[in-house]
Amino acid sequence: VQLQASGGGLVQAGASLRLSCAASGLTLSRNAMGWFRQAPGKEREFVGGTSWNGGSIDYEDSVKGRFTISRDTAKNTVYLQMNRLRPEDTAVYYCAAGAPLSRLLRGSGYWGQGTLVTVSS
Repeated sequence: VQLQASGGGLVQAGASLRLSCAASGLTLSRNAMGWFRQAPGKEREFVGGTSWNGGSIDYEDSVKGRFTISRDTAKNTVYLQMNRLRPEDTAVYYCAAGAPLSRLLRGSGYWGQGTLVTVSS
């Protein structure tokens, strides 16, 4: 199983980015998945995640209303649309899947390599 996160970059505050998480060896539409991030000097934190069927989507409070998770079943890819980015959103973003969301939160499952998002003020 491999998860490939991509789409990070350097943007100004207020801009948008869309991160992608492409999977091989695992069908994302049949698995819970989560987006996480780790800022420099901080612990990894949950950003948002979906239940296995996508019926339930949760977001961390600071990103609610700005970030949206979506799926492209045909491409076996999950996206994180990030709008109105803030400097405090700067972090390496990771996607994870292959376990219930409660276990992903504890570091279980499969993880991508991360993609860096830098938001300048």
